[in-house]
Amino acid sequence: MMKEFFETSTVLNNKYVKQWKESGKKVVGYTCSYVPDEIFHAAGILPFRIRGFGSTDTTIGDTYFGPFICSLPKCMLQLAGEGKFNFLDGAIITPGCDSMRRLDECWRKAGSDVEGVIPPFFFHYGVPHKYSDYTIKWLTDETRRLIAAVEEHFKVKIAEADLKKSIKLYNQSRVLLDRFEALRTLDAPPFTGEEALAVILSGTTMPREEYNKLLEQFISNAEKSPGIKGRVRLMLVGSANDDVELVKVIEGEKSLVVADNLCFGSRFYSDRVDEDGDPVSALCKRYLGHNDCPRMYGDYRRRLDILTQKVEKAKIEGVILQNIRFCDLHGAENGLFEKDLEAQGIPCMRLEREYGPLVETGRMKMRVDAFIERIQQRRAAA
Repeated sequence: MMKEFFETSTVLNNKYVKQWKESGKKVVGYTCSYVPDEIFHAAGILPFRIRGFGSTDTTIGDTYFGPFICSLPKCMLQLAGEGKFNFLDGAIITPGCDSMRRLDECWRKAGSDVEGVIPPFFFHYGVPHKYSDYTIKWLTDETRRLIAAVEEHFKVKIAEADLKKSIKLYNQSRVLLDRFEALRTLDAPPFTGEEALAVILSGTTMPREEYNKLLEQFISNAEKSPGIKGRVRLMLVGSANDDVELVKVIEGEKSLVVADNLCFGSRFYSDRVDEDGDPVSALCKRYLGHNDCPRMYGDYRRRLDILTQKVEKAKIEGVILQNIRFCDLHGAENGLFEKDLEAQGIPCMRLEREYGPLVETGRMKMRVDAFIERIQQRRAAA
């Protein structure tokens, strides 16, 4: 079963996407975890998290973006320019950060320069940077605008009853993923952090009904596993990471990533959507309120509290604060996290990297090994 998750999470146009397309159904990609999957599921459309995974260079991305830009949107645009996203019938871009906001403009420009680069349906979904009654109302209006655009373009009707069914289904996923996360916190976790990321990533690229079945089977099997003992327990925090190989490099033979605070990780499934009342409003409250991303203003203390709670719950021995080069949001916040967590006696390591091919594996491995040695010395002295 783990092989199934690895294949699904490491191939963009995976077998589930191909089967979906072969049956005549539509696929819409989105760039950020603030976009409600449930809307597309209710429309009979497969929601697909757009990634830059598999890009081997950024020649196309560099043509449209400036030099001091995070490499994630560059890799996304690179894949679009190479035709790797031709299976998408639509794309939703959000202002997750300035670099991702620019992806909207750069992808549109590339589409005007080269035919076929841009999907037939292309939508900018504005997301506020604060959580309040006013911003919830604003996002609700924006979400209704998205729903109307989807209905018009794809000739579908997103009924309230269907939306509530989709919310219930996705909440079932979140319950399962909470069980899954609890297994990671055990003294002897039944799977590695690399495997955990593959399982979570698969949920962003395949039909939800099939994902829930696979996930439930995986959890049932994992609950019977003797687990992995003796390794240093790490938490991975920071910029978007959809590459299982990065986690594999970090873990090596001596450590396990047993918790995370990543948008391709636990932030993807934290919190439920209220199943009562207006479904659109409920979606907006959950998606704007759940996501512990530094793009949200005024929430640093809450995000720090979430990290310290995870450290305690998962018995974390060290925190790796990684960020993609030129990722201002996570780069700046990681500095604050390091200061505040170290003040609490929690060992931290800052790690700057590029998104894409792991060309800096040796450097990263050497730094992580030194960090693990520091933690092991701390263990011995305790």
